[in-house]
Amino acid sequence: SVSRTSPNLAFVPACLPPDPVEVEELQRFVSNSKRLFVMTGAGISTESGIPDYRSEGVGLYTRTDRRPIQHAEFIRSASARQRYWARNFVGWPQFSSHQPNTAHLVLRDWEKLGKLHWLVTQNVDALHTKAGSQRMTELHGCTHRVFCLACGDQILRSELQEHFEALNPTWKAEALGVAPDGDVFLTDEQVQNFQVPACRKCGGILKPDVTFFGDTVSREKVNFVHERLAESDSMLVAGSSMQVYSGYRFALAAREKKLPIAILNIGPTRLDHFGSLKLNSRCGELLPLIV
Repeated sequence: SVSRTSPNLAFVPACLPPDPVEVEELQRFVSNSKRLFVMTGAGISTESGIPDYRSEGVGLYTRTDRRPIQHAEFIRSASARQRYWARNFVGWPQFSSHQPNTAHLVLRDWEKLGKLHWLVTQNVDALHTKAGSQRMTELHGCTHRVFCLACGDQILRSELQEHFEALNPTWKAEALGVAPDGDVFLTDEQVQNFQVPACRKCGGILKPDVTFFGDTVSREKVNFVHERLAESDSMLVAGSSMQVYSGYRFALAAREKKLPIAILNIGPTRLDHFGSLKLNSRCGELLPLIV
């Protein structure tokens, strides 16, 4: 039931087509698994037109000197929050319109077939949710939700967009390229008059429901994912170099449990020396070949 969508390859590193031998090896890996634990990263969403950070030649880090906002900076500085929200406001219409690609739909179908036991995504783009995945944890949260740091009140990011528009009726800014988490690049001059709404309930600071760089994933969420991994019999990493420890720790736990680990990622990963299988292909090209 996977619908074929043409991939957007602007942010996908160059790679060879899947090798038939590798397809066979991954097929065997998936067939032997009864309760597959899948972890996805930015490389599964690049074919939906969302850039990642680390891919050679096309990732944000290799193309620019820009870095994502740090948690401490967002909490500490009103001007950093103003800059973040102004950039996010401009980028939101495009970012929120991205659609799942073939790889997201394949994983949803594996779940429906009872093959996929649990999916953990490091992405904050909601594409697995849009695809229909349900047995899933968003490890780093989701940009489509916003909450108040003071009282915890939650609102949808789409609703916040309307508050931004009401507060900034004449404010306009031209975007200078899109970043992986949905914001765009703007100059300091462009953002200086942008008005940021406070929490409608208590007047507190609003923050996207995502784990910014420098912050940590909650202990409850980490424990929950470890429990799902303990119920699984194999692990597939799709589209992640696993450079961030919050995801890498689960691969270490899988190795400790002696679970077979398959890696599908263009370019090297932190798991290459202990994975059972490493495939250097596009997720959206290889996963649909697996029955």
